[in-house]
Order: sequence, then C-alpha cells, then structure tokens
Amino acid sequence: MHTHFMDKLRNYDVSFSGLKTGKHEFRFEIDKEFFQLFDTEQEFTNPRISVNVLLDKHSTFLEFEIKVHGTVELVCDITNENFDHPIENEIKVLVKFGEEYDDSEEDVITIPSSDHAFNIAQLIYENVALSIPMKKISPNVSDEDLAILEKFSPKETHEEEEHESDPRWDALKNLKNKN
Repeated sequence: MHTHFMDKLRNYDVSFSGLKTGKHEFRFEIDKEFFQLFDTEQEFTNPRISVNVLLDKHSTFLEFEIKVHGTVELVCDITNENFDHPIENEIKVLVKFGEEYDDSEEDVITIPSSDHAFNIAQLIYENVALSIPMKKISPNVSDEDLAILEKFSPKETHEEEEHESDPRWDALKNLKNKN
C-alpha cells in the first residue's frame, strides 16, 4: 500500500541531477488523484490544474518557481450549488543541500546532498490549498443576497472568531514552526 503511494508521489519528483545549470521547465497536470495522495479534510472536487515549474539550477543550489493555474469545484456556502473557483498562485523556493531534509526556514528547503530529485507534491498541494477561500461563495450570489444574509446571521463576537482558526492554517503554521 505504502509503496504504491510512494510511486504515485514520485510522479512529482523533479529530477535535477544530470541537468545543466540554467533554466529548465517542467509541466504537471493535477487532478483528483493527486489530492487523494494527501490526507485532507478538504474536498477537492473536479480539480483541473496545471502546474508550471521553473527550475533555475545553480552549481550549489536550486531555485524553484512553482505556479499553479486552473479551477477547482467548490460548493457555495449559501446556495449549496457547485461553482468553479479559479486557482492561481505561485511559490518560490530555494533548495539547498545539506546533511538532512529541513524545511524549518521560510522559503528555503534543505535536502540531503545525496538526493537526485526534489519532490514538489507538497508544495503544489499547499499552493492550491492556499488558493481556496475560507468562505466559499458562488459568483452567482448577488451582493443583495449577501447583505440579507449578513442581516440575519447571528453576529459573532471577535473573540469567538479568533478562537476558531482554520485547521489548515494551523497545520501550515506548525510545519513552519518546527525548528
């Protein structure tokens, strides 16, 4: 089971050994199967997303620019209808070589010197996850509808809101604060 998962994940390896220094482009198309590799609470319905990876290889480090672009189907919080939400995001990451894997630094990932490939699955995933709004509201919902809704929805005090932070963000924050 696990090896099958690893094989699938390996599809998102960018192999850099053997590449000349300079710029290289890679393209990935991701769909539902990709998101099933991640243990996620979030529904990614009908994702149609292209990933453009620009690798700038230097002699001692790698620069990655990962752009995601496409749509994912969301269910509107108000009308419960499905709508396509545009996904558009990019992250830049510096990959350095060291003793062992370390992503505690902001925007810098250290990978073992013995690695020949860098796996971008997690970065693609974060890129897409961060493009998904907390409040999912279909473009068909008019401003009037929203205004009416605001009127009737119970007013939450700020404290309650603070308390209910988004688990995804917490997870990302924990990832970042591992040092």
